[in-house]
Amino acid sequence: MKVAVIGASGAMGSRIVGRLQGDGHDVVAASKKTGVDALSGEGLEKALEGVDVVIDVTNSGSFGDGDALTFFRQSGKNLLGAAKTSGVRHYLTLSVVGTDRMVENDYFRAKLVQENLIRSSGLPYTIVRSTQFFEFFSGIVNAAAVNGDLRLPAIAVRPVSADEAANWITKLAVAVPQNTIVELGGPQSIELADLARELLTATADNRPVSLDKDALYFGVALPPDGLLPMKQTISGKLSFHEWLTKSIAG
Repeated sequence: MKVAVIGASGAMGSRIVGRLQGDGHDVVAASKKTGVDALSGEGLEKALEGVDVVIDVTNSGSFGDGDALTFFRQSGKNLLGAAKTSGVRHYLTLSVVGTDRMVENDYFRAKLVQENLIRSSGLPYTIVRSTQFFEFFSGIVNAAAVNGDLRLPAIAVRPVSADEAANWITKLAVAVPQNTIVELGGPQSIELADLARELLTATADNRPVSLDKDALYFGVALPPDGLLPMKQTISGKLSFHEWLTKSIAG
């Protein structure tokens, strides 16, 4: 099977490319580094020639940094147009659990636009909404810093290992299109504040962590379960504690 990974040089894209190659698939690793630009459309048609599956893990900014709406809307149109032209049989994209609950944030609103473009494209598709990756929690926690303290909302998370997420995305991509949203998360829920305390303890970070009823998650007020999968169909096995212990051990 010939599979194109768009955004192949990123943290998730590179993982997916490695797994596809390990499984013996013919992989097109497309990114700006290989002359493929989803936003401008440069190199897309050539990259998708003869491709059976497209895995779209392109990204823009981080939770609101940059013009995310312009990026996802234009790159989505370019990618879907090229996929139709080449006769792609399955279009899979990576999104975020809770996207539809966080439209006050520019980034998540843009991801929802991206999802809608795919659903209305007429292409067989799968949208994988994942919870937060373990590997990114340092940035998530640091975003809550206020004058040296970490003030967090009382919300639960169900994070997942990026490696496990890549494995599931790879399996879903080469399978029959779901033509719906599939949610992916870790094996257990944990309070964001508790996760932050464990992470800071493990990294010898002495900043205090406190709950703040007025604290927002990237500018969005959420209920306690606002970041949890609502219709979870896939669960990773590795817990945050296990991952953190292995990471520290090296």
